[in-house]
Amino acid sequence: MARITFLGTGGGRFMTVFQRLSTGGFRISSRNLMMNVDPGPGAILRMREVGLDPTKNNALFVSHCHPDHYTDTEVMIEAMTQGGTRVRGTLIAGESVMKDMDGFEKPISNFHLSKPEKAICAKPKEKYNLNEWCALETTKTKHSDPSAIGFMLKTPEGTIGYTADTELFPGLGQQFKGARVLILNVVRPLEKRIPWHLCTEDAAALIAEVKPKLAVLTHFGLAMYNENPSKQCEWISSKTGINTIAAKDGMSIYMEEDIEIKMNPQVGCEEPIAPSSLPEKM
Repeated sequence: MARITFLGTGGGRFMTVFQRLSTGGFRISSRNLMMNVDPGPGAILRMREVGLDPTKNNALFVSHCHPDHYTDTEVMIEAMTQGGTRVRGTLIAGESVMKDMDGFEKPISNFHLSKPEKAICAKPKEKYNLNEWCALETTKTKHSDPSAIGFMLKTPEGTIGYTADTELFPGLGQQFKGARVLILNVVRPLEKRIPWHLCTEDAAALIAEVKPKLAVLTHFGLAMYNENPSKQCEWISSKTGINTIAAKDGMSIYMEEDIEIKMNPQVGCEEPIAPSSLPEKM
């Protein structure tokens, strides 16, 4: 069974500042893969609130160098590497996250970059095997950070696509053909498009082209939040005939033969930390 848990469904500058929605990204687990995606502000706290253990992560994905996508990455690396005492796990990130580029200074220290077993500075259309069951292929975006990347993650339960932050451009949809679940960062509602991001009508066009079993909108800005993301999804579903939902903080999607959506009411850790898995001295 694959599970996608949304640690935060907010995005953009002012949503990050005011935290009307959390900005923690999401986490995917499938077989032996446990991967946090775009762990922005609050990711580590939200993991505790929904009962997920960050020390069990073995992969991290950071799409680009904007604070609502990267700020908790170093903490996640420390969790994944048992406080930096074990070289383990894989970090896959856009170029601006891993090295200085024009207009960007890498947000992750060399110390933290040295801790994962693999720290991959990724470009679009590259493929990486994460374990014997799961493989990730990076996708192209069109964003204000030109090195931003999304992905297609192949799992035994089906392929999960993630647009990351991007505006609509020719060829975007083709990259996600075959996705069973498509996760779209949709910052703006109908008729309120801004450069470098998707709005509701852009998402509808992309969903209609890709035809996933389930489309999930997330990464909502304040304007989208104020227009009710669930209502925006109803509009998309009516236009495309594709089941489209708005992610909610703490929501989990379970992928087996069917796709099930649940809100997680639990507080506390449903993945207890085994004492033997931690270093003797911390």
